[in-house]
Amino acid sequence: MTERTVEILEDSDRFVFPWQLAIPNTYPAGVVGSKFLIELRDNKKIKGIKCPECNQVYVPPRSTCKYCFGELSELVDVSDKGTLVTYAVSYEPTPVQPVEGTPVIYGIVKLDGADTGFVHMLGEVDPKQLEIGMRVKAVFKTKKKRVASILDIKYFKPLKI
Repeated sequence: MTERTVEILEDSDRFVFPWQLAIPNTYPAGVVGSKFLIELRDNKKIKGIKCPECNQVYVPPRSTCKYCFGELSELVDVSDKGTLVTYAVSYEPTPVQPVEGTPVIYGIVKLDGADTGFVHMLGEVDPKQLEIGMRVKAVFKTKKKRVASILDIKYFKPLKI
C-alpha cells in the first residue's frame, strides 16, 4: 500500500488528502460524427457537412449550423489538402498527447472546400520551417491500422512546391 500524507488545515475541520483519480471519458460520435469517422477509416476521405441556408462547410462535421442554427445533414467531400492557418509547437510531453516524443506540432488547417479550420497534428516538418499559409496534405495510417478515429489521419505534412 502506498504511503500518503494527510494535511490538516489549521482551525478547520477540513483536510487535504493528495491523490490522483483517473476517470476515462468516452462519448458517442453521433450520427454525423460516425459517418465522418467511417469515411476516414474505410475510404481515406475527409467529409464536411454543408449548411443548406448559409452554404458553410464544416470540417469536422457538426449537426447544427453555428450561424443560422439550421440542422445539417448534407455530407460533402472536401480535399485532403489545405492551408495552414496557425500552429503551436509543444516541447513538453504531456500524458494527453496522442504521440510519443517531442516536439509535437498542432495546427489548424483550412481544407480546400471547407469554411472552417480543422485542428490536427503536423508532421514531416521542422518547426523552424513552418509558415502560416503553407500548403499541407493529410497523411493517413495504413488500412489495417485505421479504426474510425480522428487519429486515422496521422498528421498533415507540407506539400512540396
